[in-house]
Amino acid sequence: MTYIKQMFASHPVNPSSDHAVVIECITASYSCLEACNACADACLGEKNVAELVDCIRACTDCADVCLATARIMSRFTRTDFKLAGAQLRACIQACEICGADCAKHGEHMEHCRVCAEACRRCAAACQALLAEKP
Repeated sequence: MTYIKQMFASHPVNPSSDHAVVIECITASYSCLEACNACADACLGEKNVAELVDCIRACTDCADVCLATARIMSRFTRTDFKLAGAQLRACIQACEICGADCAKHGEHMEHCRVCAEACRRCAAACQALLAEKP
C-alpha cells in the first residue's frame, strides 16, 4: 500500500471524491514533476541546448505547477473547491503546453518522449478529478 493510500485510509476526514481518482491525480502529478525536472536537466545536457530553451521553460513551469497540484490535492480538510478546481485547470494547461513541446522533440530525444507521456497522464488524471468536483 502506498503512503498516499495509507494517509487517505487513516485521515479523519473522508474526502468527497473517489479515493482512486484523487490518488491517481496526486501520483500522476508527482510523477510528472519528476519527469519534467529530469527532462529539463537532460535538455540542458544536449548539444543543441539553445534550440531547447522553450522546452526547458515549459518543463520547469510544468514541474512547479504539478508540485503545487499534488500538494493541494493532498489536503482535504476544509477543501476550497474553487481553488482546487483552478489548480487542476492550471495543471492541465501546463501539462498540455509542456507535453506538446516535448512531443515535438520526442522522436529524437527519449527524455522528451517520456516527459510528454507523463504530461498526458497527469492532464488526464486532473481532468478526471475535475469532473468529480462540485
